[in-house]
Amino acid sequence: MSATPTGPVLVTGCSTGIGRAAATALVAGGHTVYATARRPETLSDLATAGARILPLDVTSEESMASAVTAIEDEHGRVGALVNNAGYGEYGTIEETDLDKVRTMFETNVFGLARLTQLVLPGMRAAGAGRIVNIGSMGGRITFPVGGYYHATKYAVEAITDALRNEVRGFGIGVVLIEPGLIRTQFGETAMGSDAHAPTDGSPYAALLASSASNTTGGYANPMVATEPESVAKVIVRAVESRHPRTRYVVTPAARALIATRTLGGDRVWDFMVRQQFKG
Repeated sequence: MSATPTGPVLVTGCSTGIGRAAATALVAGGHTVYATARRPETLSDLATAGARILPLDVTSEESMASAVTAIEDEHGRVGALVNNAGYGEYGTIEETDLDKVRTMFETNVFGLARLTQLVLPGMRAAGAGRIVNIGSMGGRITFPVGGYYHATKYAVEAITDALRNEVRGFGIGVVLIEPGLIRTQFGETAMGSDAHAPTDGSPYAALLASSASNTTGGYANPMVATEPESVAKVIVRAVESRHPRTRYVVTPAARALIATRTLGGDRVWDFMVRQQFKG
């Protein structure tokens, strides 16, 4: 597919995983790509490949505003924004440290929302633009021990749906990508969170151990998890297509789980969860 004239593409969270793969694929497709991360020194290989590098911390107003201003000063606007930065803080609803939850919301939800606010005036003035939000199958289904992470992705779903209808009249397209399990450092971060390091005497010890086992097994299973390049291909499609879908679900396993939750209702879903989580 040949690249449509979207203008420069800003991608967040490019130090690893989906963001890095997306920036690489977009550069290969002929786009002007601004690859960003909190530590831009981690992006030297992307610079070598042809990406332009900017520091960007989505929890910092100054950092976000500076990055958008730098692009607009050179190009007039951000052509496409790929809101990818995010991570998972896992744990039971009762035991998880809410300060950690607030920090996760700052990255996964408020950073995404604020960066979107910053690029929209330029897109509106140009009468064109594309915003691609990286959600998750976890915004359509919910597993125990992931409730707070799921809450951030449900929020991204709602923001994306509202935004799509708010900005359509300005020539701006909004797309949601919903990956299943992707083999990136996301899984390692999840395994290192409180969910998988229960304190002695936790009433949820068995559930947490089951969650840890399911997480490890899921990411190791080639029938369930895939590589970030699979998501990158879909992101390129979402940026380039003149008439993109509103949603792209990535991996057959994710599509099956979402269908089970949607069609089966609470009873079927809860039965399946009970079989999988023996805590």
